[in-house]
Amino acid sequence: AGEVEKREGMMKQIGGAMGSLAAISKGEKPFDADTVKAAVTTIGTNAKAFPEQFPAGTETGSAAAPAIWENFEDFKAKAAKLGTDADIVLANLPGDQAGVATAMKTLGADCGTCHQTYRLKK
Repeated sequence: AGEVEKREGMMKQIGGAMGSLAAISKGEKPFDADTVKAAVTTIGTNAKAFPEQFPAGTETGSAAAPAIWENFEDFKAKAAKLGTDADIVLANLPGDQAGVATAMKTLGADCGTCHQTYRLKK
């Protein structure tokens, strides 16, 4: 797969992981530490590797905004913050639904901050 497909796949994995956490935080699914750990691990791993998926020449054909390449250091910093925040959550793994909800606020805010600037509106 090319870079665009790879990064879209990585983002879908993050989205799926966030969905798993959201279901637990809302009480739609029971709290499960293994599920939480796996989801947060996916988010952290993918966030850290994400900026490498945006080489020059891949500016078109996806929801990636041109601002990524115009402000690449900021883009990398936002991805790194998500990775770091995921590591913090992993180090202090939530033990219940409320803890997952708290973690979701932090991780979700990281996602939103980046998407506002760096994802094209559909």
